[in-house]
Amino acid sequence: MAIGKLGLALSTREIKGLVEDDLAQVEAEFRLEAVGSVDAVSQIAQYLQSNGGKRLRPILLLVSCRLFREPSPEAIRLAAIVELIHTATLVHDDVIDDAKTRRGKPSTNVRWGNQTSVLAGDWLYMQAFQIALRLRSFEILDLLITLTQQMVDGELLQLERIGKIGITEADALELINHKTASLFAACTRLGAIAAGATQEQQAVLGDFGWNLGMAFQIVDDILDFTSKESVLGKPVGNDLREGKVTLPLTYALQQASADERAAVEKVLASGNYDEVSVDEIRRILDRHEGIERARARAQEFIAKSRALLESFSDSPARSALFAATGLIADRDR
Repeated sequence: MAIGKLGLALSTREIKGLVEDDLAQVEAEFRLEAVGSVDAVSQIAQYLQSNGGKRLRPILLLVSCRLFREPSPEAIRLAAIVELIHTATLVHDDVIDDAKTRRGKPSTNVRWGNQTSVLAGDWLYMQAFQIALRLRSFEILDLLITLTQQMVDGELLQLERIGKIGITEADALELINHKTASLFAACTRLGAIAAGATQEQQAVLGDFGWNLGMAFQIVDDILDFTSKESVLGKPVGNDLREGKVTLPLTYALQQASADERAAVEKVLASGNYDEVSVDEIRRILDRHEGIERARARAQEFIAKSRALLESFSDSPARSALFAATGLIADRDR
């Protein structure tokens, strides 16, 4: 079900209002734990923390916890852990992609260089596990280790497929599973673990987060072609410029002509839009309904995530999670 823009704005305030105090504690924990013995690590962490992120992942963890109880200090630490892991992935992604901007500002690799950025990302990962170790929970450590392996697998899969036009729907969804959905699933499941939920409840919330993460990334891939640079904080069509064939383009290429495929291949080979414009790629997408089909696929995952919430009693936390599905489905950035 579509939600109007006013409804989205109200939902955003309601969700953040529900965990506002919790989130303030997470921010303080993040600042404290992201201080390294080498200044560059602290500077990079502070730079990214102040760079306008939505804190969606810790919010999902905290709201999931609130389905059962108020977040404990353990839940606050877990929320800081997932934000540290997410921050580490941003640092590494920008190095791998040779990105120039992040949310409209120079990326960390531009400001500090590749070598320092990679090592800072490594430090942030290890710091996240250092905090997790203090919780003395093998269940949590196992989940976080599995998550990290999945995300690294995703990066390796993406590198293998860079510049290749023959990406299937299954390939694209596999990548989303590894790189995005796995982290969302971990966040919602960790919230349930911190609240002392049953194994069945943990599994349901994990599935909810996974479906939400799948939808989130598909919408992100759509926005890469349909949004504006001023909104995205990075150039439009950047994924294809970096050699990535994402789900909307995968759908369009299933029906594209030889000339249209050749146009896409030119961008993949050159890494720019000098010969083939972004507008021309957008026309190929429109002609073969790549964006519409990707949006419909995202809606399928949204519908599954909403259905999973039906097993929980009505509460402000459940309403907030339901609202989050609308925010993700209809977001414009």
